[in-house]
Amino acid sequence: MAEKQWEIYKYINGIISHLGCHLIQINGIEDHIHILADISPIISLSELLKRIKQSSSYWIKENNILSGFDGWSKGYFAVSISPRDIDSCKRYIANQKEHHKGVVYTDEIKSFISKLGMEWFDEEWQ
Repeated sequence: MAEKQWEIYKYINGIISHLGCHLIQINGIEDHIHILADISPIISLSELLKRIKQSSSYWIKENNILSGFDGWSKGYFAVSISPRDIDSCKRYIANQKEHHKGVVYTDEIKSFISKLGMEWFDEEWQ
């Protein structure tokens, strides 16, 4: 899995670069990934994620990178961060495997949403 995972990350980096953005950090586990990127002002976040999901889904399926891969979920979670938080965010993303030994994905997202004073909508993640 690890080798295929990094193939996918390299492909996603190519998409991000092609769209004029800069990948800072990427990592994840079997059911999700985290991307820290500097996004160009000429593309919206939703368009960037749409292009990442569409292109990488097609590539993963066409090249049989992950057997049984059916595509990404329709939802996503995104926040902006201060430049002073980049290093801690990079460490957090790099440490995903260790982090998720004790926290499941939905609990992680619910925690982020709660800390931001927002509401959780389960149907968004189906």
